[in-house]
Amino acid sequence: MKKPQQYLEELISRYPILNECKKDIESAYKLIISCYRDKGKLLIAGNGGSSADSGHIVGELMKGFLSRRTLPDNIKQRLIESHREMGEVMAEKLQGALPAIDLTVHSPLITAFSNDVDGDLIYAQQIIGYGQAGDIFLGISTSGNARNILYGLYAAKAMGLNTIGLTGRKGGRMNDVCDITIRVPAHTTPEIQELHLPVYHTLCAMVEAYFFGDI
Repeated sequence: MKKPQQYLEELISRYPILNECKKDIESAYKLIISCYRDKGKLLIAGNGGSSADSGHIVGELMKGFLSRRTLPDNIKQRLIESHREMGEVMAEKLQGALPAIDLTVHSPLITAFSNDVDGDLIYAQQIIGYGQAGDIFLGISTSGNARNILYGLYAAKAMGLNTIGLTGRKGGRMNDVCDITIRVPAHTTPEIQELHLPVYHTLCAMVEAYFFGDI
């Protein structure tokens, strides 16, 4: 497996336009590494296409992305001891995971809270429930002004979470809220989203390489 920095260099070589985001991507990577080293987790949310991106990121973190992520021998042994036949299957097939939760997919909670309380606060409510100091909330908004994401960011601050924003060139109100804001150099929603994908793929690859690569 490549080293983390190689993935970042390859991103810039394939998308030179993203060079202006390089330092922020690297800062986000370091923050995520620190979070996971301290047994924290990543909470992610967005709207529309950015909601799909939230789930996509979780999918790359919670299972093998570019690496097989074989479980440590001690965990394999405990699985086998739990049940010989089923444990062997689990020991062979389960993979190392980097804890991440997509806040956009909990439809019973989202619809109940939206109907009973305030739909703009649904991500903030989940952060109150899931968030612990040292975790990270990654908010995705092409404009940087999505109200439910901003409420989530403020709730995260209050709960002691670190915050990363993934947005467009202007950055919107996220600029003043996030610890790190990755502003891809595009203006329209589809163009911004087209650049978000290689950015978060690279972040996932870098984090995976750190924890599961041979470095």
